[in-house]
Amino acid sequence: MNAIDMEMVAARYPALVTRPGWQRLRIPVVLTVTTLYLLFSFWFFSFAQVFSTANWGIAGAYLADWVSYEERPDIRIEADGAMRVVFPNNSSLGADPHPDWLTKDTATITRAVEVQAAAKAAPAEKSSTFNFMAPDPAAVATPDQPVNKMVKTIDETVVTRASVRFSGSISADITATRVEIRNGGDTLTLPLGGADIQPVAPLPDWASQPYAGGKVIVSLGLPGWMEVEPDRVKIRKRFLGWANFIFDTNSRFFGRTTGEVVSLIASGPRLDPGQSNASLALNDVLYNPSWQHLDVWTKLLQTIVMAFVGTLFAAALSFPLAFVAARNITRSRIANQVAKRCFDFLRSVDMLIWALFFTRAFGPGPLAGMSAIFFTDTGTLGKLYSEALENIDNKPREGIRSVGAAAPAVHRFAIIPQVLPVFVSQALYFWESNTRSATIIGAVGAGGIGLKLWEAMRTNSDWENVAYMVILILIVVYIFDTLSNVLRSKLIGPVSR
Repeated sequence: MNAIDMEMVAARYPALVTRPGWQRLRIPVVLTVTTLYLLFSFWFFSFAQVFSTANWGIAGAYLADWVSYEERPDIRIEADGAMRVVFPNNSSLGADPHPDWLTKDTATITRAVEVQAAAKAAPAEKSSTFNFMAPDPAAVATPDQPVNKMVKTIDETVVTRASVRFSGSISADITATRVEIRNGGDTLTLPLGGADIQPVAPLPDWASQPYAGGKVIVSLGLPGWMEVEPDRVKIRKRFLGWANFIFDTNSRFFGRTTGEVVSLIASGPRLDPGQSNASLALNDVLYNPSWQHLDVWTKLLQTIVMAFVGTLFAAALSFPLAFVAARNITRSRIANQVAKRCFDFLRSVDMLIWALFFTRAFGPGPLAGMSAIFFTDTGTLGKLYSEALENIDNKPREGIRSVGAAAPAVHRFAIIPQVLPVFVSQALYFWESNTRSATIIGAVGAGGIGLKLWEAMRTNSDWENVAYMVILILIVVYIFDTLSNVLRSKLIGPVSR
């Protein structure tokens, strides 16, 4: 076709070569409306203010807490200038910590200590009865027998100076009269000994004082942070990794190298006469009080079972109900509407709301979670299945009917082969998705690892435990995704390329 022919066709059928004006403007209009909508959303939700007032430092600290842990010694300064370094009872360093990053200068001083002693009671006439619950009269002060106060001098070893090394360029020196913090090329000196803290120079940008004379908060980035008060300095030193993930401080294997642990398990003398070293090591790992591995894994298994059973029951019930809801299968309009409205009711209530309802009905536990998944997925799968049935090809049905087959045979050989791949694919997807959903509903008392995750998040200090459980959930979701793909290919057939 040459140019003359094209002109003749265009003259005879202009609609073929010339688009209407509204079609030419379709793309610019869509782009303009989308841009205006985004600008409106940006203004309506105050994104600029949110981003400007967001505390990104706190967000970074939370993220660091997922992959690190803190050691939290307190350096307490007493009235006579003596200092004490106190670690918390749950320190990951054990009962008597002496880390190499905290050095102490000590001295022996003579201190006056006030003690109390009751005056010696006069001999009392012995009674013929004796009561174990009654106190000794000689040890109890009475109005007639006042307590004598005595001042006793003792020699005690105290800390006179403490040095904390956060990193190669960040350190802090603490004495009873001052705190000196070196951060790179900057040095911050804070005098102590008074009723409040008055910095001798303006604070650098990595230190802040919420109110005049109050404590000074020193943010040192990933290595940690400090809080300086007139009579106490709180040290928070951060380390990458998870502390005591295998053995807790109470374990007899704590502090040993991997080679020592393997040697003890293989051929070492028994640490506990009642059980082997291998059994003791396994018991210490499973019942690690800091990480609670066995409890976490048990709750994870509850989540998996909860998702599987809830999805299985939902798919089993929605399968026959979908045939009732499909207009081309069941010709009764009343039956169609009743089934579809039932699906609408079940899926219009969110799974989390169903979980709250069943938690009140059955109490906290996996049964409430399974019921919530079952109700929600019955409505969703029923709608999807019925729509798949309404879109089948009617020619196979007509062919089987033409040979006089009964209705069950028509369904079995003409309908089910068309929709079964869709049904299986959707059921497998919901099984995979419900593993994640079961984690969320577990947080409201429906059992599983979700409740454990919420408990760890609520403390606002065990973020490494949160990261541990999140990683376990990701691994399970990945395994289920792979497994569902394998099952789908086995049942439906491989994807054609």
